[in-house]
Amino acid sequence: MSPSPRIIVLMGPAGAGKPTIGKLLAQSLGWRFLDADDFHSPENIERMRQGIALTDADRAPWLASIRHALEHVYRSNASVVLACSALKEAYRRALTPPEAEDSLRFVYLRAPAKVLQERLAHRVGHYAGPELLQSQLATLEEPPDALWVDASCDPAEIVREIRKKLSL
Repeated sequence: MSPSPRIIVLMGPAGAGKPTIGKLLAQSLGWRFLDADDFHSPENIERMRQGIALTDADRAPWLASIRHALEHVYRSNASVVLACSALKEAYRRALTPPEAEDSLRFVYLRAPAKVLQERLAHRVGHYAGPELLQSQLATLEEPPDALWVDASCDPAEIVREIRKKLSL
């Protein structure tokens, strides 16, 4: 009998370290890693490159394609770590396949705005720049039911904390 599928969504605003922590966590668990940034349309990427915040309408097809990928992972009995901003409760609901609801856990990577801004100021090679942070923080609905983790800590320490708190 194959193990139960598991889906962990690392969420939070730009600069929280989602891909860095997600890759480390997935590697430590032997799971797949998906980055929600890879699911954006060229039009959305260009908007963000220009410093234009995405609207709910811009995000809808993006969220649908991520959900489709999560459904595929779940149905194939695999496990995955997803790095995704998932800023609003509605976005988190849109990401969650109904059949995988009991196997999915959100982990909120929370850091002070000053830490996020500092990281974004030094980030190289990403289309979303520091000018988008304020709109992300304004959009953010902190998730009461997620596991909250201090994202200002060392990535390896964060991975250990997540694994401990989720008994992985």
